Amino acid sequence: MATTTAPARSGPDRSGPDTAGPGARTAELHAIRAQALAGPSGKATAAQHAKGKLTARERIELLLDAGSFREVEQLRRHRASGFGLEEKRPYTDGVVTGWGTVEGRTVFVYAHDFRIFGG
Repeated sequence: MATTTAPARSGPDRSGPDTAGPGARTAELHAIRAQALAGPSGKATAAQHAKGKLTARERIELLLDAGSFREVEQLRRHRASGFGLEEKRPYTDGVVTGWGTVEGRTVFVYAHDFRIFGG
């Protein structure tokens, strides 16, 4: 009876000098998420508030039950080019999307973030 062995699976080579460990990659992801949550800049947020307007996430938080919002595609970025767009690739692409609850009922929501590309 002949036995066969499965070929070894090869994954990405993670032995290079510029490879970060899982802890560093997790920290990087948390930093990116914090950047996405903060928006394009404090100046843009201040300008929005100066107009008497709330940010997209602030509006969503007012609508939904506390702590129920689950965002999807938070780290989404466009791939458009032309008109300088290839150099401006903000997270969420100016639309905050997800679901949560209103008085315990599940709802799906989205809001345009006017701080990014004017909404």
